[in-house]
Amino acid sequence: MSRPDGRALDVHRPVEMILGFHRNAEGSVLYRAGRTVVLCTASVDPTVPAWMLGKGAGWLTAEYQMHPRSSPARREPRDGRGKAPSGRTQEIQRLIGRALRAAVDLKQLGEQTIAIDCDILEADGGTRTASITAGFVALALALARMRAAGSLTAPVLRDQVAAISVGHLADGLALDLVYTEDSAARVDMNVVATARGAIVEVQATAEDEAIPRSELDRMVDLATAGVASLARAQQRALADAGVDLAGLFQPGRWRAA
Repeated sequence: MSRPDGRALDVHRPVEMILGFHRNAEGSVLYRAGRTVVLCTASVDPTVPAWMLGKGAGWLTAEYQMHPRSSPARREPRDGRGKAPSGRTQEIQRLIGRALRAAVDLKQLGEQTIAIDCDILEADGGTRTASITAGFVALALALARMRAAGSLTAPVLRDQVAAISVGHLADGLALDLVYTEDSAARVDMNVVATARGAIVEVQATAEDEAIPRSELDRMVDLATAGVASLARAQQRALADAGVDLAGLFQPGRWRAA
């Protein structure tokens, strides 16, 4: 059985990025992975939360939001306007924050906060992984602007982070699931990893019968190959925008994907 969009099982969706899409934010990218579209911005605040004052370290936080017509089926009320953020929304934005904090040495950031906002404009599966992958690009743009302005005095990046899904389907293991595949998968896994193949976080659940450990290992291997491909796309997009990504990395940390 062929995939809905005709891809091979080990190929992720085509990725497009428009950097600097949002003119007010220090960093921004309109990110498209197939029919999933997310706008990510990185905003810099020269303060930190009260619980971090005086510690000499910075902070990175994230928010995630579905546009009311991100689903083709119907309009959904927006979280925070007439309804509290759902448990799913809170869980995803915490994941995005954890993933991107893994890329940054907060002690070298100084007492300032970077807020990553991810707005899902169109959803066809993989919205959390797309948000993390796009969020890193927006973050790198913001760091480059901070460095040019003199508010970043030392390199702070220690890893390049991206994320992707893998599914255990009837036809085999599949990379970067669209919604119809996600909903039918025996196991749906989200993997956050670095360009060097180190694992930041794995989320996986068997919806039916449990799978052997060997299958789980194969899924992680497929995911890290997909992350490496996305890391190359991130590097190309940032280079095309004139960002010296290597220069934002701490000594010995940079690695071309």
